Amino acid sequence: MTTAVIVGAQWGDEGKGKMIDYLAQRADMVVRGQGGNNAGHTVVVGDEKYALHLIPSGVLYEETVNIIGNGVVVDPKGFLQEIDGLKARGVKTDRIFISDRAHLIMPYHRVIDALSEEKRGEKKIGTTKKGIGPCYMDKVERTGIRMTDLLEEDFEALMRARIQDKNEIIEKLYGAEKLNEDLIVEEYLGYVERIRPFVRDTGVMVHQGLLEGKKVLLEGAQGTLLDVDYGTYPYVTSSHPISGGFAIGSGIGPNRIGEVIGIAKAYTTRVGSGPFVTELEDAIGEKIRERGHEYGTTTGRPRRCGWFDAVMVSYSARINGMTSLSLMLLDVLSGFDEIKICTGYAYEDQVIRDFPASLKVLAACRPIYETLPGWHEDLSGIRDYDGLPLNARNYIQKIEKTVGIPVKVVSIGPKRSQTIVIDEIF
Repeated sequence: MTTAVIVGAQWGDEGKGKMIDYLAQRADMVVRGQGGNNAGHTVVVGDEKYALHLIPSGVLYEETVNIIGNGVVVDPKGFLQEIDGLKARGVKTDRIFISDRAHLIMPYHRVIDALSEEKRGEKKIGTTKKGIGPCYMDKVERTGIRMTDLLEEDFEALMRARIQDKNEIIEKLYGAEKLNEDLIVEEYLGYVERIRPFVRDTGVMVHQGLLEGKKVLLEGAQGTLLDVDYGTYPYVTSSHPISGGFAIGSGIGPNRIGEVIGIAKAYTTRVGSGPFVTELEDAIGEKIRERGHEYGTTTGRPRRCGWFDAVMVSYSARINGMTSLSLMLLDVLSGFDEIKICTGYAYEDQVIRDFPASLKVLAACRPIYETLPGWHEDLSGIRDYDGLPLNARNYIQKIEKTVGIPVKVVSIGPKRSQTIVIDEIF
């Protein structure tokens, strides 16, 4: 099978960008299937660092076709800024395509996102306020605007109707000032000709590629625990960053997916609100944050840090049908005398091994840890598995045994060269 999915096994920020970049060198096509520019992938090539938000990570390979699928919501301004930024750095952008079925993020989406979050007060979800959720709401409500609409003659009339509807909500529900309809229309009409060359029926492109035996890599944003159904609801994203969601969001059948590669940090992080069983609100958590540079690519917000949660990752493996795990940022854990893995949750008089749906239950859970000896060696220059310290290898093997799937790749630094392949994938 020539199709592989990269999926986050935790709350996002696992290092998917690096793995996607690593695998993209073998791919003919990289497809993004959900989310929007609320995501952020960081790719390091030599001394150059690229922060990608909408555009698939395969863009750094000249022969790779990069597709923004129908499941993605697209901010045209953000997309064009990203295009211009890549061009300024000498990156070719003529092999990037957007699905004609992808939905457009409009200015009113961003405004409603911010107003809604403000109205929640202490119950804030932690949205990036980029309009992602409200855009998906319109999609489900069947009042959204798609890329194909942007290219049609009645685009202006459609925009004006939607702006008027949203202005009524902004004014009457939130008590805020109406948006300037003419300015929005002028701005978005200005995007039409710049975006037109990128728009295609990308489902047909992916299907044709598979018929020709091309290698297709489905790129995920966020992580399993941010899935709108399977995540820590309501502290989730508005789409399905799981393997099943990528099939829908890229326009292929689930039977075309051959490998599901889970990406997990060697520890756990989270941005925003919600329960976090293994969170370390102490000097150890701070040390992990600083060593791992745990600040959001998109928001710059500091991430909450904790020990590896095998209950969570086992759940992710089951939900996604993971065939392997790629363990990222192992080098961050160098320098600890001991390292812990959460293998279960203590809840009242029970031991829970499966991730609960109830946030009240999750918030009351306490981690059951297994403690392993740490290591102090610098891993950054190691290039093969056997070269890793014995305690690091034991840690990897414990994760494999607890989660129940093999670790095939280990990352020990941000560079492409700092990737240890234990068993080839894709």
